[in-house]
This record gives sequence, structure tokens and C-alpha cells, in this order.
Amino acid sequence: MAAAGAEAPRAWCVPCLVSLDTLQELCRKEKLTCKSIGITKRNLNNYEVEYLCDYKVVKGVEYYLVKWKGWPESTNTWEPLRNLRCPQLLQQFSNDKSTYLSLVKKGKAVTPKNSSKSLPSAVSEYIVRKAKQRIALQRWQDYLNKKKNHKGMIFVENTVDLEGPPLDFYYINEYRPAPGIILNNEATFGCSCTDCFFEKCCPIEAGVVLAYNKNQQIKVKPGTPIYECNSRCQCGPDCPNRIVQKGTQYSLCIFRTSNGCGWGVKTLVKIKKMSFVMEYVGEVITSEEAERRGQLYDNQGITYLFDLDYESDEFTVDAARYGNVSHFVNHSCDPNLQVFNVFIDNLDTRLPRIALFSTRTIKAGEELTFDYQMKGSGELSSDSIDHSPAKKRVRTECKCGAETCRGYLN
Repeated sequence: MAAAGAEAPRAWCVPCLVSLDTLQELCRKEKLTCKSIGITKRNLNNYEVEYLCDYKVVKGVEYYLVKWKGWPESTNTWEPLRNLRCPQLLQQFSNDKSTYLSLVKKGKAVTPKNSSKSLPSAVSEYIVRKAKQRIALQRWQDYLNKKKNHKGMIFVENTVDLEGPPLDFYYINEYRPAPGIILNNEATFGCSCTDCFFEKCCPIEAGVVLAYNKNQQIKVKPGTPIYECNSRCQCGPDCPNRIVQKGTQYSLCIFRTSNGCGWGVKTLVKIKKMSFVMEYVGEVITSEEAERRGQLYDNQGITYLFDLDYESDEFTVDAARYGNVSHFVNHSCDPNLQVFNVFIDNLDTRLPRIALFSTRTIKAGEELTFDYQMKGSGELSSDSIDHSPAKKRVRTECKCGAETCRGYLN
């Protein structure tokens, strides 16, 4: 017993690494109830179709093998078509079957006819893998939208292959400093403007012009730094000089590309030219650490390092493990996004924020790209030009397909 006046023990918990569905399956398998994960006496024995696994015909009756939501696969059952009330899942099953057959080379496909009594095992295995992938991507989409702090929604789509969510990627909304690096995100001064568009505001104090016009489009040339109003400024959230800090306003889709470039990002809405699209965020590391990681990334054929070289080259942003939707934006030698250095609360010129603005009008459904060798100054990185033998870096082939393609990413 605790002594009189002693502080009561504090409750503590550890995160569970098992998915909610797996926990529900375990509860139902052991016939246990748990209100915290939604399993009660009322719904313990509920059955809802999660996806369809297989198909067969017995004595003229069509049957589907059903995976029940919240139940382990060992409880899958064959159900007659007349008992199923899931038209969308039935259509999805048919679509996945057709997709598989179209992927198999002509003349080698085992095409089940309408009179076939069962599906070839390869077809049913593909359908199950596709169903599991679809569920995993939906969970990942939910995770991304739960983590983001901006207006625009994030969608996920893969109609190309069976690739699922990345296993070692963590969504963040702002820079994550590596151990030993301190980010000072407290502004030291701010404006007292009543109308920042016409008065002597933060950009003027920094020796540059206000970066935006009345339509919230950028009007300065690449290489010009952007100074937005900060947390010490007396202007409100509707200030015309608060654009990047509001985050992505457009709904974007992380999608699987069909040209071998892995994941990419496309916009789901029209984006006007010179508009802010997204920030490039990740782990802030030293340039020495970036050189070490760069050697590893080159060997893997990946590129996520962005040098913060606005005024010096002390730091680099690494978006390989920690990042936002920009992690999935592909390179192009003829991009539709342009890089700009931005300063808001942190005015340390060694640590600008990296903003991506549209260079032209971008249509809904069009992929977003930027030049991986483009610096905030608007110039190409010397790494894209000078490949001396001393560097001994593995060069990554570019697949952008642009007429002006340089042939390599690094």
C-alpha cells in the first residue's frame, strides 16, 4: 500500500504494433469481447464480407469463397451467389480476374470459360493478393490523412502491380532535426502591418520584395528568397503573405507509375501557374552525413537528398525515411514544379524551408515533377554537371522521357 500523501502511480501504455483487424480476428477466434476494439457480445458473431477469394460451380450453382471481415482466414466459407449482397465486391472480383488474364502473355493464359467449374489457382491467388493490397493501401491512405496537417486530401492508387505501402516511411509535416542539430523555430521579430500587401512588411525588412501577387501566385524569379509573415507578426491568418505556412491546399494522389519510376504524385484538381503546391520536408542532417548516405542511396538507385545551400552548404534534407507527400514526387528534366527557399519563423539562412511552386498550369490528373538537381537559387547543382572520377558515385539513370532529358538523376 502506498504511504499517506504519496503520489498515485501513473497509468502508462505501449503502442500496439498489431492491426485492429488482426486483434478483432484474435478476439473472435477465442470468443472474447473487447469494447476498446469494437468487439461486443452483440457483434461477436457478426459476419460481413471483406473480400472474395475464389470461385467454383457445383451442380450448376455458383459459389464464392468468402473472407469474413474481422475473422481469421481459417473461417473462410464457400457461399452460394444467391446469398451474397455485395455487388461492389463481386464486380471487383471480376475486374481483378480480367486484369490478371490481361497481364499474362497471349497464348499462355489459362482462360476460364463461362462453363469452368473452378478458377486456376494462379488466378485466385492473384485475386487474393490484390484484395489484401487494396486493404493495405486504404489503411495507409487513412494513416496519411490522419497525420497531415494541411487542407488538401491525400489519396493512394495502384492499378499497375501488387506493390503495397512502403515499409519504412514515416509521414511528417515539418523538418525533423537529426541528433545534435537544433532548429530555432521562434521568430525574433514580426511586422505590425494592418495590410501587409501595401505596408513595409517582413520581406522589405529582409531586403527583398513581397513574393506574392493578389491572386496568391508567386511573382518573384527563382533564386529570390521568400520571407513570409511569422508567429510574431500582428497580421491575421488571412494575410496575403502567409501562403507556404498554410500547407498544401490541393487534393493529391500517390499513384504507382507504369513507366518503372515506382510511386509518383498527381494532382486531382487543376493547379494554376505560379501557385504553391507543397513543401519538401524530411530529416535535417549535416552535409557530411549526407555524403555518407548519398553513397548508399546511389547504390540503391534512389535519391532523396536535398542540399540546403541558399547561403552555405552545412545541412541537407533527407526525405528517405521521414517526409511528406513530396517524398513520392518523381524527377523530370522538364518539370512542372520549381524550388524556392522560404523563411518564416526560422530566419537562419542556413536552414531555409523548401517550397515547390507550379511553373505552369497543371491539369487535373497530371503527374507532378521537379528537377532533383535544381537548387533554391534556381540553378542546377554542380553534381549534375561535374562527375569527376574522384567522386566514384554510382549514376542513376533518368526515366523522365523529356526531350531535354540529361540521362541521369545525379
